[in-house]
Amino acid sequence: YLFFITIMKKHKICIVGGGLTGLISAIILDHKEVDIDLLINNKKKNIKDLRSTAISEENFNFLKSNIKNLNTAQFNSVKKINLYYQGSKKITNFLNFDGKKNLMFFFENEKFKLHLLKQIKKTRVNIINKEVKKVDISKNKIITKLSSKNYDLIILCLGSKSDIYQKILGNREINKNYNEQSITGNVRHNMGNLPAQQFFLKEGPLAILPYKKNHFSIVWSLGNKYYLKNKNNISLFVKNKLNNLFKFKKITLSKIQSYPLSLSIKTNYFKKNILILGDGLHVIHPIAGQGFNLILRDIRKIDELIKYNIRLGLPIKNSGILKTFTNSRKPENFLLGIGIDSTRTFFKENKYFDKLKENLLENFSRSETLKTISKRIANLGLNQ
Repeated sequence: YLFFITIMKKHKICIVGGGLTGLISAIILDHKEVDIDLLINNKKKNIKDLRSTAISEENFNFLKSNIKNLNTAQFNSVKKINLYYQGSKKITNFLNFDGKKNLMFFFENEKFKLHLLKQIKKTRVNIINKEVKKVDISKNKIITKLSSKNYDLIILCLGSKSDIYQKILGNREINKNYNEQSITGNVRHNMGNLPAQQFFLKEGPLAILPYKKNHFSIVWSLGNKYYLKNKNNISLFVKNKLNNLFKFKKITLSKIQSYPLSLSIKTNYFKKNILILGDGLHVIHPIAGQGFNLILRDIRKIDELIKYNIRLGLPIKNSGILKTFTNSRKPENFLLGIGIDSTRTFFKENKYFDKLKENLLENFSRSETLKTISKRIANLGLNQ
């Protein structure tokens, strides 16, 4: 009888963080055999997120299959992506991805987050508006201002800057300062449905992410020397660049947001029963739009492993789940992060190498094998 009660006891999971990673993780892991507490710090400044995010068709289908009443109208499918390189004399279209299948989906971060908050209130997830003061590793305990609670599994989704990670795992990570600012904002125009586009400009890579008709989001990885020179008139600088590229007849630019870019890849993913997910685990250059794809694959894998243990009647506390998760996800996260970093280095302005790049890129569009491999990796990752 006692054995039966032990088997039927629900697993207790605490997810810390109210961003996209935390909200999606809570919804995906909401099984009848699990009790989930979602801790959200509502004292943070309410700053509207102007960014848009790209995900693959595979990850879009994963969300659609696992989030009830997902508002698919918030996701804009793109079947065409054009890549351009600014050479010594002109901007050349060196590679196009064009086909019948969806290549990527784009969504507005703020709208999707609000939708997730509405959906999560319909689940069994217990939302707690408290700030985490401390994580007790030895007792699997979350400590807030007035209370503390033990869990079988704690998942930290606190972004990339939280000092809680260092207290748990130390500073074992790969770091690189790109000396760039990510410039983000939304654009309203009058040219209908534009394809997704990536411009490798001398100032830094500029991505065009169309999220609905006559609207797109920009992500411009602007080198610091260009950013500092134009910082006081950054909106005008961005608007002039867009007009030069597209010859818009009419354009409206939202408020511009900016933040420094760096590479950060954790070498440790967990300690005892505490796991890191999201930007705290890996932050990669936005040049290829793969950062959130990696996060969704991480969520998918931890959900798969938890379901497996539950199906076998095994505990998730003090099990091999987190080690298996690390062994499964670490190679792709590392290789893709370093690969995208190498791509950024290749396209970075370099007066000694730029002429050779122009010659190499002239042959890119002829390689159908390159296109096929690139599309497969972008959609499925490296583990498929």
